[in-house]
Amino acid sequence: MMSLINALPGAAAQGLIWGIMAIGVYITYRVLDIADLTVDGSLCTGGAVCIMMMLSGHSVWVSMLGALIAGMATGLATGLLHTFMGIPAILSGILTQLGLWSVNLKIMGKANQAINVDKYDLLVSLRFIRDVPFYQNTIFLVAVVILVLIAILYWFFGTELGCSIRATGCNDKMARAQGINTDFNRVLGLMISNGLVALSGALLAQYQGFADINMGRGAIVIGLAAVIIGEAVFGRIFHNFALHLLSVAVGSIIYYLVLQVVIWRGIDTDLLKLLSAVVVAIFLAIPVWKARYFSRPIKKGGGR
Repeated sequence: MMSLINALPGAAAQGLIWGIMAIGVYITYRVLDIADLTVDGSLCTGGAVCIMMMLSGHSVWVSMLGALIAGMATGLATGLLHTFMGIPAILSGILTQLGLWSVNLKIMGKANQAINVDKYDLLVSLRFIRDVPFYQNTIFLVAVVILVLIAILYWFFGTELGCSIRATGCNDKMARAQGINTDFNRVLGLMISNGLVALSGALLAQYQGFADINMGRGAIVIGLAAVIIGEAVFGRIFHNFALHLLSVAVGSIIYYLVLQVVIWRGIDTDLLKLLSAVVVAIFLAIPVWKARYFSRPIKKGGGR
């Protein structure tokens, strides 16, 4: 039991970092109504750019900004493939993700690049979980970052441009009828989403002390799990857009805490990805099952 308790702060910190990525997935999956698979590549891009910039002498803040911009560039590539070239969104994400494998290798020069917390001024690290001042604690810092991002996104999606992006995802035909440039909004939404994903990758690379070419593999499943768990737990309570974003971040924490409990119970770690896929599939199916098998049929003719 003590081993589980000792592992929980690290799981919470990792869940918070992945929560930023989950917010990016929420923007495409719920706001834009697009299943974007770019995230499996853009997460690694963010980590690779951040680590390489820090290794070349840039500060952590400049490196994270570079990671954010690089992530937005990946979203731009997916958006142009979808809107300008007419390729379906899911295939556009797959193509960009495939191309990013080579791009990420070129950025890092090899499959793995490590960074030493003793030699570089990292913002977050696995070592900053215990026995550090609260303002250096990884959990505190990432929580502050998430709250700031939620505040910015809440403000942005309340502006005219942000509302037009939400309208595009809700009903693109109606949005076009109102004179909204839906193609531009899709591209912008994908850029914002993948920028957040890359920022999460930059924090994750610092936290674990290295960037790896495989660090983004399966990220979309984790992001969907966080979105769905957050909606399942807080959907009836949270109705505000900002609270929806917060529920996604909390859903990511819950996911990693549950994962830690599963590991503690002795499950084969090779089965964790399968377990994640099963959990996501079940939560996605629950609304359909409820409507199909558990809703009361409506009688015709107004009869009781």
